[in-house]
This record gives sequence, structure tokens and C-alpha cells, in this order.
Amino acid sequence: MDTSDRSYGPLWLAWLMWGLVAAFYCIGFFQRMAPAVIADDLMRDFSLDGVMLGNLSAMYFYAYAAMQIPTGLLVDQIGARRLASIACLIAALGILVFSFGSSLWLAYLGRFLVGASVAVAWVTCMKLAGHWFPANRFATVTGVALLLGNVGGITAGVPLAVGVDLFGWRMMMGVSGFLTLVLAIITWLVLRDDPADYGYRSHAPMVVQNHGSLPMGAALKSVVTRKDTWLLFFGGGLSTAPVLVFAGLWGVPYLTQVYHLETSQAALITSTMLMSLAISGPINGAISDRLGRRKLPYLISTVLTTTFWAIFLLVKLPYIMLFPLLAAIGLTTGTMIIGFATAREVNHPGAAGAVGGVVNMSVLGIASIMQPLVGKILDSHWQGEMIDGARVYSEAAYNAAFFWLVVCAAISIGMIACTKETYCRMSDV
Repeated sequence: MDTSDRSYGPLWLAWLMWGLVAAFYCIGFFQRMAPAVIADDLMRDFSLDGVMLGNLSAMYFYAYAAMQIPTGLLVDQIGARRLASIACLIAALGILVFSFGSSLWLAYLGRFLVGASVAVAWVTCMKLAGHWFPANRFATVTGVALLLGNVGGITAGVPLAVGVDLFGWRMMMGVSGFLTLVLAIITWLVLRDDPADYGYRSHAPMVVQNHGSLPMGAALKSVVTRKDTWLLFFGGGLSTAPVLVFAGLWGVPYLTQVYHLETSQAALITSTMLMSLAISGPINGAISDRLGRRKLPYLISTVLTTTFWAIFLLVKLPYIMLFPLLAAIGLTTGTMIIGFATAREVNHPGAAGAVGGVVNMSVLGIASIMQPLVGKILDSHWQGEMIDGARVYSEAAYNAAFFWLVVCAAISIGMIACTKETYCRMSDV
């Protein structure tokens, strides 16, 4: 469709369209991080050991990772509005099942539904960004999505801990399910896939405007046959998963059991990591866009991330020093946002949804493997101590488990070092 005679839409409208799905991503991040705060409640209510708790939390990650490629293909074919609205409705159902289910299997089902549905949010955000914003602002806008998502993660820290103390974990999670249902209705009524649907000119690449997205099979083949896709897949997943594993599940138990902090204090520290990760998204995206470089800032930050994780593992710092260290890990990990921009630029413009799904699958997929792996290592070092029905692990057990966080971050350096520099330009093929 030729829209060259039209003007671009107002910026507020672009942010509104994109922001509806970004709000869904925020809810998804809240659900992703919530088990860290309610870990003891879950172990007590469902009689869980470390592996079982890890699997319950990771059920979200399993479903999320499995849905990434289908999500990427679907958003190219049926559009962001339909996909996001339906997914938001399913997420609300899953949250309510998890919140009020009386058995462990219902809890598993609820977490699975939530993970599978919120998997739509990130890829859909990137799809909308490519249509509603210019290409040289893609990393910045995607960084803002990471910021908003981490706001949800931060809300799953101290605010959730306080709410759980006052009303219980089931009621707090139930309220989040109701809010998700409201968002599903608003998204269906307001969101549109492209500015052309409101009479404005689109920012989508001309090849997409003229010929549309690639067919599903062609899009997937185009993405998976590119070497850089897989380098960015493992580079982003291995550098980001340690933060998701620590802040999303094992960080709060570690800080309460090793540093003997209150749950709210431990949640504040993990929230610091998420807050710095949130802030770093738009900052790193804007720096990359301004420099016109992708690989260099991504690589430097990943080296720093690995260094900070090594310090965390090898040195038991005073309580107050945990704040700047975990904040530094969050800040440097946030450059993963550059990886999504790079992946989009090295692939065919008509496969934007597919590439977003493939690369994003690694972020949660690797974390979903690591969460129960950490739990298994902890259980193997468990000495039988329990408090109020929840297992207590030693510092040595945590050190053995967290060693793999450093290994993952270190491997990601090599992956990113081998990627192509795109100079913030879309591929011509």
C-alpha cells in the first residue's frame, strides 16, 4: 500500500499503541519474578523441595520459550492486535488458576498458561516498534520496553512482599489476574497494527509495505539459516539468564539464608538489580543508536557482566556492598537489548517477527533450564535443615550452584565477539 502522501502519526499515538503491549510485557515480568518473593509460601503450601520449586517457577519459562517461534510467525501473519488481545485474556485465566488452585498440578497449569501467553508481549512490542517508529529509534524504543518490563519485576519485589504479608500470596496474585483481564479488553478496543489503520504513514520498511511479511516457512528458514542469528541467540540468552535465575527465584532465598536478611530486605536487593537492568535498557539502546554501532557496546558490557558475576561468586561482600554490585550486573546485562536490534538488522525485513521469536526464545529458554539445575545442585548439597517447612541451604551449596551463572556469562562473550557489526542499518536481503 502506498502511503507516501500521508504524514507520520503523532508521537503520542505511537507510544499509546506500543504502550498497550508494553503494559502486557510489564505484567509478564511481574509474573516471571513473583516466585522469588513467595518461594517459602509455595514450598510450604505445596510441600516442595528445591527441584520441585525450580520446576514450578520454570514452568513459565518452558512455556514462554516454546512459544517464541510460533509467536514470531503468528504476529507476522495475523497481526499484533489479535495476538496480543487473545494472549492477554489467556494470561488472566492462567494467573487466576495459579492463584486459587488447590493442587500442585493446577499451579503447574496456571504457570504454564501464563508463560505461554505472555510470551507474545516482547515479540509483539518489537513488531509494533518497527511499524510505529523510525528504524534508527528501534533500539531505544525496545530499551524502553525493557524498562517497563522491569518495572513489573520491581513491583514483584518489595511491593509484592508487603502485600503478601498483609493479604496473602493468593489474593495478591489474583488481583494481578483481574488487572490483566482489564488490559485484554482495552487492547482489543484500541490497538491497531500499523499507522495506516488510523490513516497515517507507516515506518515499516518499504519491502514490507509493498510485499508484506514473508510466508511462515520462508521467514523461519531465512532466520535459522543465518549464523549471526544463532550467535545472538546464545550470546543474549547466556548473558541474561543468570539475572533471571537469581532475581527471579534463588536470590531472595540466598540472601535470607546466607545473609540472614528479612524477605523484604532481600527483595529490595534483587529489586535493585532489576531496577538497574530496567534503566540500562533505554540508555544502552540510545547509546547504540547514537553511536551507530551495535557490536562494540554489547561486547564491552558483556565482559563487565562476567567480571561482576565472578566477584559476586568469589567474594562475600558486606551487606551494603551488594547493592552497587548487583546494580552493576543489572546495568551491564541490559545491553542484551542491542542483540535484538542486531538480529533484526542482519535478517530479512519481512521476517521481523520470526527473528524476534527465535532470539527471544533463548533468554527464557536457557533460564528455564538453569532454574531447576540450580535447585538440583542445592538439593545435592542440602544437609537436612528446614525452617517452617522450607529447605535451608548452606553458603557452600549456593556457591556451587551459582558457579554456573559465571560460566554462562563467560561463554556469551565469545558468542557476541563473533557477531557481525550492522552499523544500525537494515539488511538489503
